[in-house]
Amino acid sequence: MTSWKSLLVGTAFGLAGLAGAAQAQDKLFVYVSPDVIGVNAFLKMGQTGTEAAAAKAGAKAQTFESSNAASRRENVEAAINEGATIIIMAGFEFNDIVTELAPTAPDTQFLIVDQCIENRPDNVHCAMFREHEATYLLGVAASMLTETNKVGVVSALDIPFLHRYTDGYAAGAKAEKPDVGVDIRWVGGENPFADPVRAKEQALALRAAGSDVIFTATSGGDFGVFEAAKEVNFKAFAVDVNLCPEDPEHMVSGTLKRVDNAIIAAVEGIEAGEKQLTLALGLKEGGMSIIGLEDEGLADSQCLIANMPDVLARVRAVAAEIESGSLVVADPMFAQ
Repeated sequence: MTSWKSLLVGTAFGLAGLAGAAQAQDKLFVYVSPDVIGVNAFLKMGQTGTEAAAAKAGAKAQTFESSNAASRRENVEAAINEGATIIIMAGFEFNDIVTELAPTAPDTQFLIVDQCIENRPDNVHCAMFREHEATYLLGVAASMLTETNKVGVVSALDIPFLHRYTDGYAAGAKAEKPDVGVDIRWVGGENPFADPVRAKEQALALRAAGSDVIFTATSGGDFGVFEAAKEVNFKAFAVDVNLCPEDPEHMVSGTLKRVDNAIIAAVEGIEAGEKQLTLALGLKEGGMSIIGLEDEGLADSQCLIANMPDVLARVRAVAAEIESGSLVVADPMFAQ
């Protein structure tokens, strides 16, 4: 026979379980993009990572897409007003916004992906990457492939952070072949991260100046560079995800940035109560890589590097040196 005490205990546990479930459902994770997501693979991964982190925590997930500086701030303010538990933002565009708004919302946690800010309050967290380790490997490959002894790179904007792409690539190229020429061009303009027309113009200019291997790091502008590769025939590298299927005749490889995994890991730390959490993920931690370092999926990648055994062997050997610490790739961001 069940005693009244056991009934009360069972009821208490049942109510506690219901309360816990309700509390989890009250959690809201909001992802705020710096631009319209569209075909931007980096921004898509931010959304996917937020949704995965929310599912793991039993929280709701929402995405607020921005289109300009004003809407970025409005979206962060809206997320605060919605009662967001964690607001996840991608890119340096949010640095000033978070600096100003985070102190006004101490009960909300803020996660900046791909950047960090100085003198941050306890509720601001950062998930960053050592992009220069992966771009260094692309530079090594580029030097091995060039027939004109000149390689190029198109990037979005001349800011310290993006030198992790341009200068990392140049450093790898020069390390492999000291006399190789490296030409760097910037998209600039009003929308440097989503301007395929200007990105294409810069790629065409690089090819005209002699570069026959070109690395594109322009986010939404990358597709303009792919068009240029088809028109004037040069080998290309891209960033963030496998974009070789966009142009399998010219795309050699590209960096892989696991933004989704970084968000999931950071959110777990925030949920555990860490203050001012900072993650920095490179080759060793699996946050950065390039297509070709692993055999898994390589045959189906449609990347030219899959059929370049000498290049594969070399970049894998250099990557092993970086992972072991015997080769340290200087961070260009702090050399500016």
